[in-house]
Amino acid sequence: MLWVLLLLPAWVVAGVACTRLCLAAVRAAAEETRDPVVDRDHDLTLYEAAFLSGGPARVVDVTLVAMARERRLLLAHTGWATVVDPCGRDEMERSVIGAIGPEGQSRIAPVRSATAAAEPVRGLAERLVHAGLAVPEDAPGASVAAGTRGVRAAALTVTALGVAALLLPAPTGMPRPLIALWFALPLALTAGCLAIARFEIHPSARWASPAGQHLLSSLVRRAHRTGDERAYLASVAVRGIRAIGEPELRAAFAHRDQPYRE
Repeated sequence: MLWVLLLLPAWVVAGVACTRLCLAAVRAAAEETRDPVVDRDHDLTLYEAAFLSGGPARVVDVTLVAMARERRLLLAHTGWATVVDPCGRDEMERSVIGAIGPEGQSRIAPVRSATAAAEPVRGLAERLVHAGLAVPEDAPGASVAAGTRGVRAAALTVTALGVAALLLPAPTGMPRPLIALWFALPLALTAGCLAIARFEIHPSARWASPAGQHLLSSLVRRAHRTGDERAYLASVAVRGIRAIGEPELRAAFAHRDQPYRE
């Protein structure tokens, strides 16, 4: 009956992780009912829309794409960025140019990391939080994201314990298919929680408050009607690099998360 000693921690791990996720979701739902006083007619900038959709990294992506489409920055399909116009038009562009360095050329990955952590992006985040459009780092939504990661880890733990139980060399006293069924129950619990979280939690909820998500939806509707350059960049801001139409430009971002040395 050694397999029972593995089944008990499997249930404990799954139960604790799912309970934490459910409690975090309840707190987040209660927080959403507190509708702050915000300007719902506020016209989001591209940088604001990018942050609310994908956080600091998305802001940098939109900046890079905008500069590349205006030929003020060259983004090679090999993952290198080269400055053409060293005069940035706003603080975000100047931050990107500064991250590339005095040589005027750098890989995209370190530029993206440095710019995302720079003062212009932090200031943008603070302004959006103060306006009630972005979610603070210590908000319940952050706990939901952490709870989701915990449930994923619990699912892997339950799977590992189940495999260990099935591989026990000693007689188990029970058919192995039945043992697998017992471990499938806590695994189904974690899978169900993850499925509910996937459908109930909007991807932008990590960054955008309910009011911010409302403004994002309005921006997308307006962008679809115009179909101009701003609409293209708005699509990149909301959907990320998968919205980039040019294959070579999209290939440049494929190298952005490769390990690098500063």
